[in-house]
Amino acid sequence: MLGAEALVKALTEEGVEYVFGYPGVAICPFYNAILESPIKTVLVRTEQNAAHMASGLARVTGGVGVCAVTSGPGATNLITGIATAFADSIPLVCITGQVNSALLGSDVFQEADITGAAESFVKYSYLVKDAADIPRVMKEAFHIARTGRKGPVLVDIPIDVQNSEIKKYKYPEEVNMRTYKPTFVGNFAQIKKTVKALEKSKKPVICAGGGVLLSGAKGSLRAFAEKHGIPVVSTMMGIGSMPTMHPLYFGMVGNNGKPWANKAMNDSDLLIMVGARVADRAVNQPDIITENKVMIHIDVDPAEIGKNCGPTIPIVGDADNIFGQLLDFDFDIDTADWLDKLREVKKDLTVQRKTNPNFVDPEKFIGILSDKMEDNGIYVADVGQNQIWSCAYHVVKDGFFLTSGGMGTMGYSIPAALGAKLGLPDRQVIAVCGDGSFQMSFMELATAKQQNVNLKIVVFKNNYLGMVREYQHFTYKDNYSVVELNDYPNYELLAGAYSMDYLKVSRDSEIDGCIEKMLNDSNSCIVEVMIDPMDLVKG
Repeated sequence: MLGAEALVKALTEEGVEYVFGYPGVAICPFYNAILESPIKTVLVRTEQNAAHMASGLARVTGGVGVCAVTSGPGATNLITGIATAFADSIPLVCITGQVNSALLGSDVFQEADITGAAESFVKYSYLVKDAADIPRVMKEAFHIARTGRKGPVLVDIPIDVQNSEIKKYKYPEEVNMRTYKPTFVGNFAQIKKTVKALEKSKKPVICAGGGVLLSGAKGSLRAFAEKHGIPVVSTMMGIGSMPTMHPLYFGMVGNNGKPWANKAMNDSDLLIMVGARVADRAVNQPDIITENKVMIHIDVDPAEIGKNCGPTIPIVGDADNIFGQLLDFDFDIDTADWLDKLREVKKDLTVQRKTNPNFVDPEKFIGILSDKMEDNGIYVADVGQNQIWSCAYHVVKDGFFLTSGGMGTMGYSIPAALGAKLGLPDRQVIAVCGDGSFQMSFMELATAKQQNVNLKIVVFKNNYLGMVREYQHFTYKDNYSVVELNDYPNYELLAGAYSMDYLKVSRDSEIDGCIEKMLNDSNSCIVEVMIDPMDLVKG
């Protein structure tokens, strides 16, 4: 068996169904060997999107996404996708071909020190120098990617190692790494302290981060909140931890979150922060959320606990396990007055957006789209104004809300939606983007057609990089710089070029009919939604 064949066999042993990538000479032995396997390959149009597609698949299936590209620019192009996954703790195994190992360090054609270049964006990386190590390396790579705080693992394999013979292939049954021992179960003493603190609290709040979804803790979080009547807020990455319309859910926190959600967190006397790193986008003043309250921080990554704010009770472990432990305790909390107060605050702080009747109101469009989507549908938001509108107005029922939170990578939605659709082909998948982010990845429309993926894409068009224009509006008093996109491309012609259907919405009165057509279309389609160029995220 050759090293490349061992690599493919390892992927097969891990149950990998798809590999997203772009071939080149340094990874050709791998792509030659994969032809003899049941694994399906997806040719992307640029390497960054291979990681985004793998991310979309991983997030909806709960598995590990896999991508494979060649050396040099292929590997360096992948870095943004790796960094995006790392920021949001998405489990990926990223395979890169490398030049002949004897030539490493001599600056030969398409050589790049990818393990060094990607060091700050991976959970771990390997440079394989002996083909006999491939089974162990791949077993470890998948184990590291999917356990503890999930994240991307890089495996760099020189072409000569891929072509080397392995005398004996044996895939390890288990992993035993001395330096990697993640904690999964919460310390019992800390759990008891948490229960005692909860018993004394009058105004508890749970803030759910992306770690809740990654650990599969949606069910246990909901059961715990319902059992004790505890209100829940979420970070951007935690959207979907609770159904949007659940009576205990009070929305997203942060600069662009709901004011009543922020007030709930600030006014609480006990805050359970779970699976969130307390970063600036969710909490721009960490001292406020620890002031005059008990702060319980639950995270599988001990490095995140206390990094941005000091908790009263730290608990290291898997969120699903910890909520399971907490559910074993029977205690009573009376939160009726607290919930009534939060409902009043929500009512008082809710304001109507000011909209231009000559354009489509994104709040109305997203609201109607949410209403008409299937309950388990997958909504993939890009980055920019469209992301903030999506976070604010999309109603999650029993589906997924995907976006690039930690890195804020424009162009994420189309490839991530494609990966999600391949991962769960029976689910309804909608990609929502702005005209700026659309133009960063629309080349993947060819990939969607090649893979026979029915992709629905909503483009909010305002001819600007809307979020930056809005910042320049407030900061530089409408002195706009390098944000005008003009009236390109022609979306109708572009849809035709990719054999997709085209729809356009120019007024609110057209929203209903357009969304019905889009959702019932058996073909892929692009929906162009005309947005007021001067619209603001909060109107």
